Amino acid sequence: MTTIPQSAPLGVAAIGYAFMGKAHSNAWRNVASFFDVPAFEQKVLVGRDADAVAEAAAKYGWAESATDWRSVIERDDIHIIDICAPGWMHAEIAVAALEAGKHVLVEKPLANTLGEAELMTAAAAKARALGVQSMIGFNYRRVPALALARELIAEGRLGTVRHVRAAYLQDWLTDPESPMSWRLRKETAGSGALGDIASHAIDQILYLLGDDVTEVSGRLQTFVDQRPGAEGPEEVTVDDAAWVNLSLASGAIASVEASRVATGQKNSLQLEIYGSLGSLMFDLENLNELNFMDTTAPIREQGFRRILVNEPEHPYLGAWWPQGHIIGWEHTFTHQIRDFLTAIAAGESPSPSFEDGLNVQHILDAVEESAAAKSSLIQLNASATEGA
Repeated sequence: MTTIPQSAPLGVAAIGYAFMGKAHSNAWRNVASFFDVPAFEQKVLVGRDADAVAEAAAKYGWAESATDWRSVIERDDIHIIDICAPGWMHAEIAVAALEAGKHVLVEKPLANTLGEAELMTAAAAKARALGVQSMIGFNYRRVPALALARELIAEGRLGTVRHVRAAYLQDWLTDPESPMSWRLRKETAGSGALGDIASHAIDQILYLLGDDVTEVSGRLQTFVDQRPGAEGPEEVTVDDAAWVNLSLASGAIASVEASRVATGQKNSLQLEIYGSLGSLMFDLENLNELNFMDTTAPIREQGFRRILVNEPEHPYLGAWWPQGHIIGWEHTFTHQIRDFLTAIAAGESPSPSFEDGLNVQHILDAVEESAAAKSSLIQLNASATEGA
């Protein structure tokens, strides 16, 4: 196990340099310019294509590149492993890194299967007892407007939350001629819209309400069964869209819709939370805005009001620009790295934990079970989701 010198910068290695690797690299490159964080160094970017990863490393601010993640994990100058690789690689890399004494950040969903997620969570718990931290990257927890929403709910401004509507809608697979990719194969992606984007919506419901899911029903649909592949048409083995109904321990009910074929919707995570004293509405395509309805105001003044979430008093925003200046999607990853580093420095467990990721994985697994049984109601017991 690696011993981390208290005075030396933390050595960071990121595994994966495509979409998520680029987003995480941008965060590592910028976080220390805006937040007070422990000293660290962008040591190594890892990928399978030597030329491509070397080019990406130079562009994204990494000191060097490598193609063998196992040898990188063994290095004494590497203290943090940031896993941005596809889901089918998460479990093997994360378990190996944790056993080697490296702090681990892994992109969501935690794994492709419930069994893999359980292995990862067990490894994380064992490592945590030795001071080694781990976190799953549900980056939308770091949207300032959603962090503010959580504060308002916790303060009781909505009263008793009764029901939630969540929809995560994209359209990048609307065209049936869109080519086959690893994201459309169950063996590499685990699931389609369900794991890719519905997982974000489900995590937001749990995060915002501080609640637990007790019952699940769901439906999955694949609208385009084949996609163009390198050697001809290939079968799509994951869902294009998912519909989920959730019963929560508090008595609230939540619905989740996720689609990657919602024509005209580019990256819209819509959340509506309805309580006895008020309501909140949010759309990721208007990331800096939160709409709040307060029924304790005089009736003649009631109605949804737009809160532009960019004041220094709002979560995270004191580090950025003068009030009135908006931030973007990429800032959520910077906030995520900030929180991860400060938790490591404090010797505290960062949030969301692997247990939180496993909780979501149980729910995703229940959705698939329900869908296979014609939307039957699936019970989730407390032991399956405890610790989330």
